[in-house]
Amino acid sequence: MRELLKVLKAAGDKNRLRILKMLEQKPMCVCELAAVLGITQPSVSKHLSLLKEAGLVSDEREGQWIEYRLCQERINQYAPLILRQLKAWVNDDTCVKHDRKTAASLCRQELCKK
Repeated sequence: MRELLKVLKAAGDKNRLRILKMLEQKPMCVCELAAVLGITQPSVSKHLSLLKEAGLVSDEREGQWIEYRLCQERINQYAPLILRQLKAWVNDDTCVKHDRKTAASLCRQELCKK
């Protein structure tokens, strides 16, 4: 039961749900997610940490960035089921549509300049 609660808690937050819906489209880095969500990078990192711990997202270094994507591994029995169902959920939500449109138009190289 503990694993199920961890997955549901991770997916049950509005910003984390928005992150999952954006990651359905493409892998993204923290600065891209922060720009779309309108929250700080440390806040995004905290959300990603909870999602990763629940087995919903994974990360991988891609050049100078760490990209986050939906987890393909089976970390627990619940995360793959939630991710599969999530693909059909809230796609018509105004916020989700806006997030996806905004995310698609981002230029990582411009956004994440050091």
